[in-house]
Amino acid sequence: MKYQQPHIEIDEGSGFCFGVVSAIRKAEEVLASSERLYCLGDIVHNSDEVERLREKGLITITHEELAQLRDIKVLLRAHGEPPSTYEIARRNNIEIIDATCPVVLQLQRRIKATYETDATHPQIVIYGKAGHAEVNGLVGQTGGEAIVVEDESQLDRLDPKRDIMFYSQTTKSPEGFADMIAKINHLKAPSTRFEHFDTICRQVSNRVNNLRTFAAAHDVVLFVSGVKSSNGRVLYNECRKANPASYLIANKQEIQSQWLQGATSIGICGATSTPRWLMEEVRDCVAALTSSSPTTNAQQ
Repeated sequence: MKYQQPHIEIDEGSGFCFGVVSAIRKAEEVLASSERLYCLGDIVHNSDEVERLREKGLITITHEELAQLRDIKVLLRAHGEPPSTYEIARRNNIEIIDATCPVVLQLQRRIKATYETDATHPQIVIYGKAGHAEVNGLVGQTGGEAIVVEDESQLDRLDPKRDIMFYSQTTKSPEGFADMIAKINHLKAPSTRFEHFDTICRQVSNRVNNLRTFAAAHDVVLFVSGVKSSNGRVLYNECRKANPASYLIANKQEIQSQWLQGATSIGICGATSTPRWLMEEVRDCVAALTSSSPTTNAQQ
């Protein structure tokens, strides 16, 4: 079915953050002069981009596989890694191509310094998602002792009488972080020292308000994100709040034409792990689905 040609716009603020851009650039540079490069975990939480790089020779491996390999090159993605990963690489003569995001790297160093130098031995608490690659790297700076909390229900893991140093995963929302600070202030004992550090990446967090504005400006929004992306789920939910006619898709194959019926303006946006080329494919597919004639071009 063909519809009246709508205005189609890609959000200029969407797509890879600088940490992911840097990691992919490093991978492509190595692959340009080498047939094979290993990557510890998916280089980005987007299966289409992972497949594109796989075709160039990037091989994704697990931590278990890393421990069995020797004399290879391994790229560490933007999320960062715990010290144990570097020790395995040293032991197995593995050359590390370190693409840890500078923001994450700085946070790792701050947590490590607190753990190693604070004579009061405070509880190091991280607001983040347990098991997430970045969080694993942060917890690793404390020998596994840091406490990870994702919401208020997990604050019972804290000892209210012990000092608390509170950090955040770089991609969490500032609003959520502020809410957790208020909750901890309410729960802790009056004598407990509580310090909190806003370690959220503003390049990521600032996208929330921009996406809300972008989503509200269109009749229909297609949010492009890989299913593994935590950041994608957060940003998509923000789109849904601003515009209920927002749909989460992994690629152009998941577009349903009935979503577009009657829309005069369609917005396309994505997560920090969504490549620009994927959003452009979605744009071209939407243009084809909504074109009133074979020669009509989408507005860009």
